[in-house]
Amino acid sequence: MGRINELRLIARVAQMYHAEKKRQAEIAETLRMSQATVSRMLKRAEQEDIVRTTIIPPPGTFADLETALREKYRLTEAIVIDCSEDRDGAVMARIGEAAAHFLEVTLQQDEIIGVSSWSQTILRMVDNIHPLKAAKAKYIVQILGGMGEASVQAHATQLTARLAKLTGGEPRLLLVQGITSSREAKLVMLSDPVVRGTMDFFGRLTLAVVGIGAVEPSELLARSGNTFSREELAMLHDAGAVGEISFRFYDKDGKPVETPLNDRVIGITLEELRKADRVMALAGGESKTAAIAGALRLGIIDVLVTDKFTAARLTE
Repeated sequence: MGRINELRLIARVAQMYHAEKKRQAEIAETLRMSQATVSRMLKRAEQEDIVRTTIIPPPGTFADLETALREKYRLTEAIVIDCSEDRDGAVMARIGEAAAHFLEVTLQQDEIIGVSSWSQTILRMVDNIHPLKAAKAKYIVQILGGMGEASVQAHATQLTARLAKLTGGEPRLLLVQGITSSREAKLVMLSDPVVRGTMDFFGRLTLAVVGIGAVEPSELLARSGNTFSREELAMLHDAGAVGEISFRFYDKDGKPVETPLNDRVIGITLEELRKADRVMALAGGESKTAAIAGALRLGIIDVLVTDKFTAARLTE
């Protein structure tokens, strides 16, 4: 009978705490026991299966898909958004909304944030961020060269500057070509102390926000002039490339693809991304599924924000 009496009292303490919403100090005073004893009994209530925790995901969320993504790709966090159709425009908008909320909630004081400024999905994220009143970033660093066709170049510069204003950080722009015409042209641009000053931040990022691209350039990149020729893209395909992060290409197994084209890119490297405290990737859509899977196998990405259709394909 001793154990039954013990369990009965444990159940009563659990009832007072969970059902009657009494604080531990109130329970201790009512039952004339120490607060430490109340705390021990609450732990015992879980161990004895008297109290069971049930999590009911709200409608429009996908806990099973998120868990599957975390486990399969060893992610710290996966955010899967609801979307009415598997279409790039709709997917990008919803991913941007979810990423904005996550950034607002998790931003720490004095963060150094690197941002891949040629991503339309990241632009959607910035569009949805509210000006922050608490934690403030220290620097917002453009991690891929942004010069190009004038009307599109404004996209990269404004994205970085606007994120800096919203988060209270100082913008550090990278006002050079993302892809140079030659290795020699790249070396000339890298001799600029302002360019080097921005790139010195690449190894100090506390958060990197990146897009994931297929080998074929997006419409925005194609219009910017920051892209490779058809022959060069064919070379990448032949080398096994399936996707890119800031023009750093990799294959389906998450192994970097090394070609002479790397010598013409001014932007963060995969190894520099690996040093960042957190890397958050925003990507979705059927055309990018293989690119996203390869990117996740790089072992660089900590947080993925994607849509339910892509998540299902990635976890098949």
